[in-house]
Amino acid sequence: MRSHKDNAALSGSKPRLAVHKFSSCDGCQLAFLNAGEALISLSKLVDIVHFVEAGQMAAEAQVDIAFVEGSVATPEDIERINRIRDNSKYLITIGACATAGGVQALRNLADGQGWIDAVYASPQYIDSLVTSTPIAAHVKVDLELWGCPVNTQQVLAAVRALLLGVVPVVSRDSVCMECKRAGNVCVLVAKGMPCMGPVTQTGCGALCPSFGRECYACYGPAENVNTASLSRRFAGLGLMPEAIARRFLSVNAAAPVFVQAARQVRGKP
Repeated sequence: MRSHKDNAALSGSKPRLAVHKFSSCDGCQLAFLNAGEALISLSKLVDIVHFVEAGQMAAEAQVDIAFVEGSVATPEDIERINRIRDNSKYLITIGACATAGGVQALRNLADGQGWIDAVYASPQYIDSLVTSTPIAAHVKVDLELWGCPVNTQQVLAAVRALLLGVVPVVSRDSVCMECKRAGNVCVLVAKGMPCMGPVTQTGCGALCPSFGRECYACYGPAENVNTASLSRRFAGLGLMPEAIARRFLSVNAAAPVFVQAARQVRGKP
């Protein structure tokens, strides 16, 4: 955690909160707006000073808690995230883009500049970085909340914990544990589907397996995962190495453990 001015100096009677957007689809910001009455209750505990989608604009304000959605994709993003870090006591990243580059990090695996040159008639006007990177690659992050989109309850629980002066706790159980608790039939074992549940942390309530679909790893890697074993299981289902690699390189394409798993499947060191 990073020291800054005390809460009283920053916010008077209530802590100050900001929600910032970088390269993303805005889905994780909707996790706040979808909170409904809980968001109204939260507004009584904190001053939400910057949240563009909710109508509050004060991007340079000093705050106690800053939530950041989205990945770093432009030179301006690097400058902006450093300013946000300097103006924040606690910085929390929310969602797959902010924590692992998001789907846009798939360009890290290809010729990003080549795609820009091929798509745009005047690529010299596109001010974009060659790679898409998570926020933690550029500044110190105090807490990461994974998901695509992030879980509303996790966001609110993190705020409440910080208001009480305790470190937020994030569950790193696998989706398989959630399926067991829900009484779901295992789609990997019973249906032979290439489910990513064994290596993915829960947070969605095992949404896809609950409807008979395989998990797509939206919530990133679980704790102590065995990607090599799952890769062999997928191979046993008939998936070719490239198809297995793409299972890992999806929503959380820049998550280190998934990147390494894909490299191993492809026979790369």
